Amino acid sequence: MANKEKAVEVETAQVAAIEKSLRMIADIVKQKGREILNEFPITPPQFIALQWLHEFGDMTIGELSGKMHLACSTTTDLIDRMEKNELVERVKDTNDRRVVRIHLLDKGKTIIKEVIQQRQLYLQDVLQGFTTENVDFLESSLNHLFDEMKRDAETWKSF
Repeated sequence: MANKEKAVEVETAQVAAIEKSLRMIADIVKQKGREILNEFPITPPQFIALQWLHEFGDMTIGELSGKMHLACSTTTDLIDRMEKNELVERVKDTNDRRVVRIHLLDKGKTIIKEVIQQRQLYLQDVLQGFTTENVDFLESSLNHLFDEMKRDAETWKSF
């Protein structure tokens, strides 16, 4: 390893427990997110699309379909409904007029920011029982796990 930390052989049972915890946490966050979404005029798939557009900027239907793991036709229908609700708009690419990109409008930006803010408030409430050291350790550990997984994903993409 490049850093001074010693590589550790992680027990299979511990890996199973971590995977289960991550899966259960993701499920709770997803459920809480759906409860929050009930207050907004969008569906869960529309929220996911808004998140991708908010995070990565304008995308083509194909790019967004790839991120969401949906067929292009399904994504097109989703974008049609979002465009009618003034959450997004289709815009011609400035470099290639044949390319159409999906652009997040102010109404979509407002919704995504409000939903994320409510999710963060929920997490803040849950973390109230943690010590500062535990919150710092959790943040550091999750960042490290994400960096390792992202690096691993990029390695697989190069094949």
